[in-house]
Amino acid sequence: MIIEVKKQICDGHLYKWLIAAGLAWLEHNHERVNQLNVFPVPDGDTGTNMLLTMKRAYEEIANLNEPHVGIVSEAVARGALMGARGNSGVILSQLLRGFAQRLHGHENFDAYLFSEACKSAVDMAYKAVITPVEGTILTVARLAKDTVVEKATQESSLLELLTLMVNAAYDALQKTPDLLPVLKKAGVVDSGGQGFVFILEGMLRLLRGEVVTMARDSVLANGEHWQDALVPEDEEGYGYDVQFLMYGKDMDVNVVRATIDAMGWSTLVVGDDKLIKVHVHVHDPGKPISYAIGLGVAIDDVVVENMQMQYQGYVEERIGREAGTGADVDGVAVVTVASGDGMRKLFTQDLQAAHVVSGGQTMNPSAEDFLAAIDKIPNKEIILLPNNKNIIMAARQAASLARDNQVRVVPSRSIQQGIAAMFAYVNTRETDVSLDEITQAMTNALNNVISADVTNATRSVEFDGVAVEEGHFIGLLDGTLVAAGDELFEVVGQLLRKANASEKELITLYYGAGQDEAQARALVDYLIHDFGSQEFEVVAGGQPLYPYIISIE
Repeated sequence: MIIEVKKQICDGHLYKWLIAAGLAWLEHNHERVNQLNVFPVPDGDTGTNMLLTMKRAYEEIANLNEPHVGIVSEAVARGALMGARGNSGVILSQLLRGFAQRLHGHENFDAYLFSEACKSAVDMAYKAVITPVEGTILTVARLAKDTVVEKATQESSLLELLTLMVNAAYDALQKTPDLLPVLKKAGVVDSGGQGFVFILEGMLRLLRGEVVTMARDSVLANGEHWQDALVPEDEEGYGYDVQFLMYGKDMDVNVVRATIDAMGWSTLVVGDDKLIKVHVHVHDPGKPISYAIGLGVAIDDVVVENMQMQYQGYVEERIGREAGTGADVDGVAVVTVASGDGMRKLFTQDLQAAHVVSGGQTMNPSAEDFLAAIDKIPNKEIILLPNNKNIIMAARQAASLARDNQVRVVPSRSIQQGIAAMFAYVNTRETDVSLDEITQAMTNALNNVISADVTNATRSVEFDGVAVEEGHFIGLLDGTLVAAGDELFEVVGQLLRKANASEKELITLYYGAGQDEAQARALVDYLIHDFGSQEFEVVAGGQPLYPYIISIE
């Protein structure tokens, strides 16, 4: 598409292309943004979070052929709010929302209206953060806006005005270490601010007729005291990052914001009376989620990330990288999928997976999630382990898109199969075998285990002769419903009998959130009467929604 660079107004069509260019430039550079996260990223990597936010924003207009800029900008803002991830992603969504609010009802905008929309964008972003911190994306956006407002009365060309804005944003970015001591200690600029600059640069490159592409390179500076910068101020550690959407009627954003903020820190609560996006850091992730459910509203897109584990993993990886003793970059690395602290620990510490993508039954990772994980790993040979039948296609798509790596997919359909595959991986990685041979060994191991799961029914139904009441416990055998009842222990017993577990040797119970080791041991005592010849193992999985995930071998 050819853009007239002297254009003095922007309509819906041009705004769509500007958003696309900002997204494309960020996509090419998001790993550079990720590399700025030398302290633990609360919500995953900033570059990836901003990229996913922009992608969701663009999805709303990808098939929209609309000349009215007010309509297009509102669609962009809606998509960004729905897809916002992490602190910087939520702030970015509020910048886009404030920008759209000022453009409401306008078919196009000129330099003056552009400056007004920039003011509205920054005002809304600052209001969304209960305790704004300077030296972040907020500062970069504000100082860039100040330049636009100052020059808009003198400059009618949007190209020239955007050029001035990008220059001001870049200058502001370079000053962020002076405003935020932790950045100066780590020797980097603010990651969210850098992502924002890339978005603006992409837009400017489009107006200039330049190619929106760039080779990736590292911008990470090794600060002398980076480890000091990483140490959490709270003696309990970094806690959890919790994000979710609330759907309801007549919701009071201010009340929700104040209540959520009292539970933790880094609070971002934005939206309206029908849709609210919640982001907060807490030590007990159940509190904000239970609060929302207690209001009687629907929640969706729930993300819970253990920031303390991110911190510990980052420190270990960086120490290894700087000492030259990190991961074996010549070996085969595994990226797997799991949810729950125990499961993540099992895969990474015991079974030597290089990275765990958060997800499972209730949150299926995308191909982009896998690609982001691949980018974090120095290895060139990588195996993806989806551990869910609904994630296999995304893993295969990621493997096909990975350009600089040899990526294979072991089609594990359950966590239990994934664990069996990882045992095969551990047994082969020290031997002189190829990527394809390891992949085959892991694939063969999938058939060595029977997968059984216990959860609660979300509705009443009769399926394959099994009558289920909403709320009752149900047992799934390799994904098929085979048992149901109101007593947990009884349902587990039914499930094991359906699996002919009495003919097997080992039964491993991975207990989930809401269960503890004592309860799991009591379950073993109950089962031992029918399965006295079998060996039982009890492992803390911490997985949500499933009291027990059971492996039968």
